[in-house]
Amino acid sequence: MSEDKEKETVQAPEAEPAKADAAAAPAAEKRKKGGRFVPSGIAFVQATFNNTKVTFTDLHGNVLCWSTGGKNGFKGSRKSTAYAAQVVAADAAKKAEALGMKEVEVRINGPGAGRESAVRGIASTGMEINAIKDITPVPHNGCRPPKRRRV
Repeated sequence: MSEDKEKETVQAPEAEPAKADAAAAPAAEKRKKGGRFVPSGIAFVQATFNNTKVTFTDLHGNVLCWSTGGKNGFKGSRKSTAYAAQVVAADAAKKAEALGMKEVEVRINGPGAGRESAVRGIASTGMEINAIKDITPVPHNGCRPPKRRRV
């Protein structure tokens, strides 16, 4: 009878780590995003007056990675600088390069200070830029502007 108890105690610890490994495996798969290899894609640069956002997508528009000024440690008015835009673009480009992206088409949106420097940041990581396109929406004299400020 004592031999049976020893066998049970030996088997029980082996079963628990197997359950733990099985539970940890799906969580690790979610975090890794493995199996993605995207050789070419699109980089969307949104340069506003207050911030710069860079998003890398595949050719279908599915988001792969992104970065912003606040995510890279810039706060307040420093987020809107050209230097912050360059750092943001380089950060996002490194993440995209880890997924296998080699060539990219850049689409720039907005009037911010980080328009050109974001493109320089992407190029600094060694990515090949196929095209640079400005997709800033321009009104054909649509809405009436607000009345002028009196200071």
